[in-house]
Amino acid sequence: MSQIPANLRVPLVYIEIDNTGASQGLAELQQRIFIPGLATGGGGAIGEPYRVTSDEQAIELWGADSMLAAMVKMARKADPYTEMWGVALPPAGSVASEENAISFDDVTVASESGVLHLMVAGGPLDYVVDIGDTDSDIAAGIAAQINTGGYPVTAEATDGDVTLTCQWAGETGNDIDVLLNYYPGQQTPSGVNISTKGLSGGAGNPDISDAIAAMGDLWFTAIVMPFTDTANMNTLRDELLERWGPVKMIEGIAYCAYRGTLAEAATFGNARNDFLYTTMATNISPQPAYLWAASYAAAGARELGVDPARPLQFVTLPGILPANTSARWELNERNLLLYDGMATHTVGGGDVVQIEREISMYQTNATGAPDDSYLDITTPATLGFVRHATKVRIQRDYPRHKLADDGTEFAPGQPVVTPEIIRDTLLDVFKQLEARALVENFDQYKNDLIVERDGSDRNAVNVISHPDLVNQFRKLAMAIQFKL
Repeated sequence: MSQIPANLRVPLVYIEIDNTGASQGLAELQQRIFIPGLATGGGGAIGEPYRVTSDEQAIELWGADSMLAAMVKMARKADPYTEMWGVALPPAGSVASEENAISFDDVTVASESGVLHLMVAGGPLDYVVDIGDTDSDIAAGIAAQINTGGYPVTAEATDGDVTLTCQWAGETGNDIDVLLNYYPGQQTPSGVNISTKGLSGGAGNPDISDAIAAMGDLWFTAIVMPFTDTANMNTLRDELLERWGPVKMIEGIAYCAYRGTLAEAATFGNARNDFLYTTMATNISPQPAYLWAASYAAAGARELGVDPARPLQFVTLPGILPANTSARWELNERNLLLYDGMATHTVGGGDVVQIEREISMYQTNATGAPDDSYLDITTPATLGFVRHATKVRIQRDYPRHKLADDGTEFAPGQPVVTPEIIRDTLLDVFKQLEARALVENFDQYKNDLIVERDGSDRNAVNVISHPDLVNQFRKLAMAIQFKL
């Protein structure tokens, strides 16, 4: 007995209830998303993590026009059900701005009524123009409309031009673009001579160490990484490796996005070699990279939480806007990026953005030789699930057991485990994993499995296993050799 005292002499019946054998099957791995970013106001404390369950809560915590609230909103479009946490970091660096973000010629006088179809950071800004409106009239009206809220910038109209300034400091503001007539069929009213361009001049980023401190030892399976400078990327990489290691075993995948040309994306990808990072190349999208990263992370957490081995190809990123049709990358260009450590996307019907291939940034081993062992993030995701299922099963079945050699004749009911018992348990776990289509080749696994007591520490059991992970169906090659 575990709870009934052995020296109890008072009659009569004592029955303990034990739940250690109640759970059956594989332990599920709860997904949890972590989003660090920047606030513009709200009631949330800087550096304090909060669990977020609605867009409205994010606005109350960090401000309606904040980077962080926008990221939470975008992530929740992709996955409103997975547990999500956010933390506002101390701002750092200089603020991005552009004096002529929206510029009009001095001769601008609207000769017809209509609508100016602008887009700021991917958010629509439709401004009604009346006949006779001048450049100063339109600029002042647009600035006033922007300053009513809902945009990541503030606006100031001067001499017929609109200056836009990001509402927070740092490099992320440089990804805020201003577009005109993004959608087919949109036209500028006659007489209005307008040009637009994105923000620039933002420098510096918050220290991601503050976000790491906020995570503590809570297990986050998906981490949004909006800051792509080398120092911050390296700091988070080191934390991810520690979490991946055999002591903590709380692995997570960091999701990034990079906005730039094909050459810029390739350069960025080739500068990294991280198997726990995946970075989506966004091209020159209307939206900032931090919104892509949030959507990508949420979609990945949702799908990998259901099945860590299933490929993410054709998974949609709701709310994400692609680059203009003429600027979209061709197949050969995207294929190059997949050799540069960059994940790729395609654009489906209705301009829906879809994941094409979710590769990691890992490309070479310690010797510098090409290595595809961690090419796809489904590999570390599956390995993490296998380890979690194995760990929970051993802890569940043998939490306070004694250890003896194989062949020891102990009485039934004794809490004793042997190498052979552990081996049988591991084989059973493998069969359950195989039933979930996460591993294959049971006979090979069984033949290669080594379970033995440690020669020096008689309280320890050592195991060497070689699970064969299932692969993903990513390519069909076929030759049709027809006859007439």
